[in-house]
Amino acid sequence: MSPRALLMMVALYASLLVWMTVGLIVLILPRWFAMKLARSWGLYFVWLSRTVGGINVEFRGRENIPPGPLLVAIKHQSMWETFMLLGMFDDPCFIMKRELAFIPLFGWFIYKMRNVPINRKDGARALIKLTRAANREIHADGGRQILVFPEGTRRPPGAPRAYKFGIAKLYEGLNVPCLPIGLNTGMFWPRQSLHMKPGTIIIDILPPIPPGLDRNEFFQQVQDQIEASSNRLMVEASA
Repeated sequence: MSPRALLMMVALYASLLVWMTVGLIVLILPRWFAMKLARSWGLYFVWLSRTVGGINVEFRGRENIPPGPLLVAIKHQSMWETFMLLGMFDDPCFIMKRELAFIPLFGWFIYKMRNVPINRKDGARALIKLTRAANREIHADGGRQILVFPEGTRRPPGAPRAYKFGIAKLYEGLNVPCLPIGLNTGMFWPRQSLHMKPGTIIIDILPPIPPGLDRNEFFQQVQDQIEASSNRLMVEASA
């Protein structure tokens, strides 16, 4: 690990611990206090990445983000986008694996922010519970953004696509626009690695897919759009 990467990791986890400890007060306050804290952390993380890690970010297509309830399907290559997304949307609700909710302190904020943990071992039952919970959240408080990593886990740049059909069933059940997002974060902060490469991450926000499509048609379309974008950005970063 380079000295810069080591400094970045120390600063990241130390500051995260401080923010969560100081922010314990929001656990007894209305939920929007916790969301404000989370958004400010996401913006701080982007700043930390730039000033300490040497990783800049360029957002393309911000004008494609529609107001109101929204399903967001994001390519997942790195831990970087998980933190960044907190500051990108007004009221994000993450679909995440249940194990994260059991982490001391961190899990308390997951529940306070009303994210939706999912137990993958429940199979079809998990998807039914997920759709119900997402429907409840997406129409709460003026409309939230449901954030999903359709492949379920981080994938290295250029790896064969491995999308789960659950994203199509969720799209069908929520009946709201779906915003596809491509990115190239894995080129600068690879998965399962502490090595970082200075440069510019690009977040490509694509035009929303309208509700009402056949779920098979949607499933093909969302994959094609995210993969085409992410592969193009990978080539761009390599150059």
